[in-house]
Amino acid sequence: TCRFLIAKISSKVFLIENLLISSVLKLHKKKVKVVSLGCSKNLVDSELLMAQLDANEFQVLNDEADKSDIVIINTCGFINDAKQESIDTILQHIKAKENGQFEKLLVMGCLSERYMKDLKSEIPDVDQYFGVNNLKEIIASVGGGYKRELIGERKLTTPAHYAFLKISEGCDRKCTFCAIPSIRGKHKSKSIEEIITESQKLAQQGVKELILIAQDLTYYG
Repeated sequence: TCRFLIAKISSKVFLIENLLISSVLKLHKKKVKVVSLGCSKNLVDSELLMAQLDANEFQVLNDEADKSDIVIINTCGFINDAKQESIDTILQHIKAKENGQFEKLLVMGCLSERYMKDLKSEIPDVDQYFGVNNLKEIIASVGGGYKRELIGERKLTTPAHYAFLKISEGCDRKCTFCAIPSIRGKHKSKSIEEIITESQKLAQQGVKELILIAQDLTYYG
């Protein structure tokens, strides 16, 4: 009987210890704020990033949050107003970092893809710059690991009933007024299988309406 009681008590103590450890780990989760600028295609990229961060046990915050450990800004580099907004946002967060509001600032997206060398030279206070196709590297830079099984998984930031669904990337048209091919590369369509899988995952999150997006929807295939 004594042995049974001791074993029972030990089991409960072990359970309590595990619960305490779990609670402490949750309290010490690194907080990552993701600021998404520009178009809906950029937003999809941010949501894919946020899903990876969430799976790596980071506490993912929206861009309204005041306190975080890491800030990742997904920039736009298409038109002048968008470029200026991205630069202003970077500078605002550099100031916040200097004031001790967070530890690490990362910049990704179209602006840094297009002007990487200039940004590193002109705004060296950013801890690291990434382009538009560096999801694995971004996850690694914050101490996480890219989870291939999450391909297509997104942490939605839109209202619950709808989501954007990107069906292709890049563009083959070399219009003189447009920088998209130099930023996003040549046109590449997602496979029907990929689109169906992502659609199903979005439906499982309660999404009722899918808005198809791409650089040129009519070029799909």
